[in-house]
Amino acid sequence: MAISAAAKANHDQLFGDRVSALAQTDPELIEYFDNFAFDEVLRHGSLDTRTRLMLQLAALIACQALSEFRVMLGAALTAGVSPVEVKEIVYQAVPYVGIGRVFDFLHATNDVLKARGVELPLGGQSTTTPDTRDEQGLAVQKQIVGAERVDATYASATADERHIQELLSANCFGDHYTRCGIDLPMRELITFTMLVALGGCDPQVRGHVVANRNVGNGRSVLIAVITQLLPFIGYPRVLNALAAIDEVAPASEEA
Repeated sequence: MAISAAAKANHDQLFGDRVSALAQTDPELIEYFDNFAFDEVLRHGSLDTRTRLMLQLAALIACQALSEFRVMLGAALTAGVSPVEVKEIVYQAVPYVGIGRVFDFLHATNDVLKARGVELPLGGQSTTTPDTRDEQGLAVQKQIVGAERVDATYASATADERHIQELLSANCFGDHYTRCGIDLPMRELITFTMLVALGGCDPQVRGHVVANRNVGNGRSVLIAVITQLLPFIGYPRVLNALAAIDEVAPASEEA
């Protein structure tokens, strides 16, 4: 099997003349993977290159693919993803993946940015303070998730677990979703992507299908996203995500 002209052109656009060492040791795999990832899946959906690469970076963090993350980070920067956008993806992974899993990706990001001459630290993107994060976090959570849903979650929380909901509003939304650098619709796609790539998060995936629809990312966008994740996270997690999309945002409602 030869690498298609389209796959080669798309690959060269991102990686230049870089040739994977696996092309020498495992040429058959690389041939059909490159055709799959850089030709076949690109025929579906309308995600632009920058969006696709940003979401693939988010997925690679969630599934702990550090080596591939480094490679794709270089491609993302070449494609015009800004250092601020890259850092915001890594930062946003913390409340979903946990700092223990994000730590090495943050250092890898810093290494790649420094190698490209980017001066660190970057400018701050936070818009909240310790005094405002609770209120602003709850406000943006209600904007994205829906006020009735958030109010119902708080109302159903028992006394010994209410603090978890309060921490989620202040930390996940107040510390992260209120930041500059990436807008809310893109942040929601990043969250959806991370949850899909993590696996075992089916209720949260369904919740963020709803949230994505609330910020304008409908069924066609979400299917385009999971299509571009397919080469990097595999079929089981993509099929689980598709089931969540079909349940919450069926094709009949978008037609």
